[in-house]
Amino acid sequence: MRAQPFPPEMEIQEEDYFDYYYDEPGSEPGSIIIDPEALPTHINLIEYNPIKAYKKFDIQPKDCQSCLNNDLVSWADIQGLGSEKILREIAEVFRLHPLILEDVVNVPQRPKLEDCQNQLLIILHCIKPNSNEMGFTSEQISLVLGKNYLLTFQEDAIDDFSKLRDRIKNNQGKVRNLGADYLAYLILDTLIDNYFPVLEDYGERIELLEDLIVADPTQKTLKEIYNIRRELLALRRSIWPLRNLFNQLTREENELISKEVYIYFRDCYYHTIQILDILETYRELASSLMDVLMSSMSNKMNEVVTLLTIISSIFIPLTFIAGIYGMNFEFMPELEWHWGYFFCLLLMLSIALLMLFFFWQRGWFKFYFSKKTKW
Repeated sequence: MRAQPFPPEMEIQEEDYFDYYYDEPGSEPGSIIIDPEALPTHINLIEYNPIKAYKKFDIQPKDCQSCLNNDLVSWADIQGLGSEKILREIAEVFRLHPLILEDVVNVPQRPKLEDCQNQLLIILHCIKPNSNEMGFTSEQISLVLGKNYLLTFQEDAIDDFSKLRDRIKNNQGKVRNLGADYLAYLILDTLIDNYFPVLEDYGERIELLEDLIVADPTQKTLKEIYNIRRELLALRRSIWPLRNLFNQLTREENELISKEVYIYFRDCYYHTIQILDILETYRELASSLMDVLMSSMSNKMNEVVTLLTIISSIFIPLTFIAGIYGMNFEFMPELEWHWGYFFCLLLMLSIALLMLFFFWQRGWFKFYFSKKTKW
């Protein structure tokens, strides 16, 4: 199903995509601010090795203590950022630096990579197309990679990694044969791949806008172009930092990432470059649509002016004739003629037809009789 350019009832709303969080001046470093609308915090834990896998739902932070002492790969998925007590207990169990907890809880943050106390913090955004195929929604995903464990922090309780969980459960692929660093790659790869369907929707919207601009340019089309340009700029703000993030991740050696997994992170880097190329192409197309729209509206205005000019040109000599015989002088020769009125009408009609034929010969009606083509 192709995306519609804009429904009739659509109103462009001023929404700030990726309005990044910033600390209040003078606030203490490491302080966290809980959003009143944030969802309650729940913890789901998966532990596995090549032989077995365990899954636990809605556990307490203290139940994660075993993740630091066993030889299993542990994935603690924390969904919801609304419970400060639970979040601080998680930070205590895994010995998270206060600045890491601050970046995780105070959303949204700019995508980045931080190496801190034998832990690797990765922050990026999960992009999803809206249900009405207009725009997108964004959710911050934070990953904390440690030795044999991975923490993921999600704003919503929606499970974005159900397919990955099934692969772990069914022992598909390499996931259970490699460490937590490979699990982090799989999550990052899933989040990066989510950008492609969003960009595909924008490609379809731009294509439909091109047809609308040529066929019937309106003020609503101009608003839609402006809306697309703003949304693409917001996407660029999210994707551009990922280039530096993956570049840093693949070039700087880290003991938490094995040499076998480095090549997989390089694949994420190449996907990011590909997304940036597509995005820049769409941004240029959206900018060029503005010029095409102005040109189409100018051509449409020229057609209207041409039509009005033809009508005016035809009625100028007719008005002249009617004005002469409307002066009502006593000694006008045609006033007493029996056929004078009919002759005057016939003369006007002949002049109008001759002028129409002359304009047609000059090609002034080509805008109205030629079949319009679409791009």
